[in-house]
Amino acid sequence: MNARLAALIGAGLLALGAGPAYAQEPPAPAAGSAVAPAENPPAGAAENPAAAPGAASFGLRGGIATKRMRYYAPSQQVVVRGRVAPAVPGEVLTLYAIRGKKASKKVRRRVGEGGRFEFRFRVGGPGALRLVVKHRDSGAQQAFRTKSRRITVADWQAGAGERGVKVLLLQRALLREGFATPVTGYYDDGTARGVLAFRKTNGLGRDGYATKDVFAMLLRGQGAFKLRHPRAGKHVEFDWSRQVLVLARGGKPYRTYHTSSGAPATPTVFGRYRFYLKTPGTNSKGMVHSSYFIGGYAIHGYASVPNYPASHGCLRVPIPNAVSIFNWIDIGDPIFTYR
Repeated sequence: MNARLAALIGAGLLALGAGPAYAQEPPAPAAGSAVAPAENPPAGAAENPAAAPGAASFGLRGGIATKRMRYYAPSQQVVVRGRVAPAVPGEVLTLYAIRGKKASKKVRRRVGEGGRFEFRFRVGGPGALRLVVKHRDSGAQQAFRTKSRRITVADWQAGAGERGVKVLLLQRALLREGFATPVTGYYDDGTARGVLAFRKTNGLGRDGYATKDVFAMLLRGQGAFKLRHPRAGKHVEFDWSRQVLVLARGGKPYRTYHTSSGAPATPTVFGRYRFYLKTPGTNSKGMVHSSYFIGGYAIHGYASVPNYPASHGCLRVPIPNAVSIFNWIDIGDPIFTYR
């Protein structure tokens, strides 16, 4: 075969489609034959690759928290604050509060400057809730969701001899609001005295049992004694109407105690005084760790501290609290006694 004939044969084969494989197109499938599916996109591929990716996290405010759970009172406001990265201001987020398998609340908010967002809503009745924030693909930012956070709406009450998380949180909350109490998780006499002082301060009766109202106020961060003399520096206040004694500093109550003042026949004096004498131990009249502020009038521990004025004019406090009060007071500190 001469060279000219070989060239002609090669050209004819190229014309018939026997060229390189990338130039070919697959034949149409025969009627009824199966078609292989197109290759799936990689796992996690965005619905809209042109949109910005997104991720967010949030924290909770309000209530009282342990390492594993945050507790709220029924109908209490929950504050959810977080941040989206990268920030796309104006994007809409939805907070879902899920009870069981059903969203009991949905709240929508727009992302603010710096990617910050905030939700506020009120929980309902007792039970467990799961909170999660979601964003739908908007074209400007891809879809994402946060990790969920669990909270519990608690409708508790507690009394002497009880133990557990609710007692521990009760004690922590009392101490946070300035009421003297141990923090052990066990409801002992010291806890009951703290609850009694809290109830007297807030007009909830004069008993050492922690009612649902006590828990509800403490979970909301309420109930601290409001000082009449917040600018007096380190000082003591006695409120005759509520029969409570308050050690104060920095414009806030440091500790509030159950107290009994002078009986009607031997009333406590009212006014502004300064402590001038302190006598440790127990004297012949049964007064324990006494701090005198005028004449024979003193703050002291005593075996009987009823819920009504019963002393000879002094301010009685429970003996287990007397040493702490005695050690806190300094000579020269002012005391304000008032109705």
